[in-house]
Amino acid sequence: MAGTDARWRLGAGAAVLLVLGAVAGGVAQRMVVDAQPDAVLPTPVATATAELVVDVQGAVAEPGVYRLPPGSRVLDALARAGGTIDEAAPGALNLARPLTDGEQLIVPTVEQQAEAAQAGPEEGGPVSLNRSDAAALETLPGVGPSLAGAIIAYREEHGPFTDIAQLDDVAGIGPATLERLTPLVTL
Repeated sequence: MAGTDARWRLGAGAAVLLVLGAVAGGVAQRMVVDAQPDAVLPTPVATATAELVVDVQGAVAEPGVYRLPPGSRVLDALARAGGTIDEAAPGALNLARPLTDGEQLIVPTVEQQAEAAQAGPEEGGPVSLNRSDAAALETLPGVGPSLAGAIIAYREEHGPFTDIAQLDDVAGIGPATLERLTPLVTL
């Protein structure tokens, strides 16, 4: 029986050593990971959906650049800028339109909006895709009420035009119309 007792003790001792070795190995591995400098560990990269950065200017209480959560709308940006001032033109902006990152919102005053409507596009000058109303857009060759409405609907849905070539994405404008309009429009 003495041989069986010795083997049992030897087996139990080996099992204890294995457990202690496994624990020590785990602790040592954790110490190595913790000892590595932060630069070695991957850092999260900001994604396009992390936040929107919007520049709000014009007839607002606190003009400036604001960070907003994804899915924010024009109304949210104006609220962050302290709201509009009394002189702001009501209805100048579509408050329900989703914002795009890097966008600039300019809230005109009633006076500025009246002046712009009165002046209309300069004779022979380019027509702004982002600021013109339907009447001004209809002064372009081949642009009637429905196409002017489609241009306005596109910019309300997708935000301001950032490139004249985006006109090709508007329903009813093909390559020939785009080529004809390009020298006559501006952003």
